[in-house]
Amino acid sequence: MSALLETLQWRYATKKMDPTKTVPQDKVERILEAVRLTASSSGLHPYEVFVVTNPALREQIKPHAWNQSQVTDASHLLVFAAWDNYTVERINARFDLVNAVRGFKNEGWEAYRQQILATYPQRDAETNYQHAARQAYIGVGTALIAAAQEKVDSTPMEGFDPAKVDEILNLREKGLRSVVMLPLGYRADEGDWLVDLKKVRPAREQFITELA
Repeated sequence: MSALLETLQWRYATKKMDPTKTVPQDKVERILEAVRLTASSSGLHPYEVFVVTNPALREQIKPHAWNQSQVTDASHLLVFAAWDNYTVERINARFDLVNAVRGFKNEGWEAYRQQILATYPQRDAETNYQHAARQAYIGVGTALIAAAQEKVDSTPMEGFDPAKVDEILNLREKGLRSVVMLPLGYRADEGDWLVDLKKVRPAREQFITELA
């Protein structure tokens, strides 16, 4: 088995984290950099990641996340927050960034900019938010793999009240809406009912179809 597959076999959605253990900052930075480098539609990266270590904020979030202990016991709590809408300003900022970093303008790239500008801002805000949220999930997937590579435990969470988390973190004022939370930490020695259970996934033949 390859090292990557062994790592993915090792990881699981940790149910009980050890609050006495802290993930080293260099590991956190590598996980965050992996998310920053991951793919997104049209290169727009229409979401941001909030790293919540403030105990008071996490205590406020916990009751709105089904009182899941990982929210407060984890070393770090990542909150993936998607753009609430695609605007001309946001789209242009991303395209301008590409031009600035590469040091030139490409005719095809500029034509694509106009295509995006003629499409995205004309859609309703909820449609655009849902599209942006799906991009955030790509980042979450990358974070899960990167954390496992660092031998850091994680638990992807949709089980929370987004409106309350938005309020606690002042996300709406920033034009953002929370999508997924991802606690990072280390599994506890005791108290995790899932830790010793076999990983269960659909069989390959039920999951993958090859069309030659």
